[in-house]
Amino acid sequence: MFRFVQTRVNVSPLLSSQLFDERSFYKSFISDLKHCQKQAIIESPFLTCRRSCEIASVMKKLLKRGVRVKVYTREPRHHSYRLRDEAIRSIQILRESGIKVYVCSDYRHRKVAVLDNSILWEGSLNILSQRRSREVMRRIESPQLCRQMLSFTGINRWFW
Repeated sequence: MFRFVQTRVNVSPLLSSQLFDERSFYKSFISDLKHCQKQAIIESPFLTCRRSCEIASVMKKLLKRGVRVKVYTREPRHHSYRLRDEAIRSIQILRESGIKVYVCSDYRHRKVAVLDNSILWEGSLNILSQRRSREVMRRIESPQLCRQMLSFTGINRWFW
């Protein structure tokens, strides 16, 4: 079923957005994470232990500062055998770090992060698993577009 949410959006945040590829993304994303004050939400359908450990080390520091951190991912049973084991181990790594991980059975494939309800990252890069593929991510500073994404994806229904 096609879902369309129509909202009036000021296009100026999009015009001032920045594009990143798989080589430039992590440096900027981790910098944004380190500056989080209230909350970090990541939706990544695929997980690897390597990326989960990398991001978890940053998120542990956020948790110590009282920042709320959530990760939404796909049900591991929806992956092939090799990816399934990797996802299960990655979920364990994240949870042992204190991160709330929500396993969703709806075959999600979105790659999104919302930081402090003011920075939106969206694109094709699996934040918690990217390795060799060519990808693109867009960084947008806009509370309005963050709210729109949270509403459209329904993530805000499970919000704190």
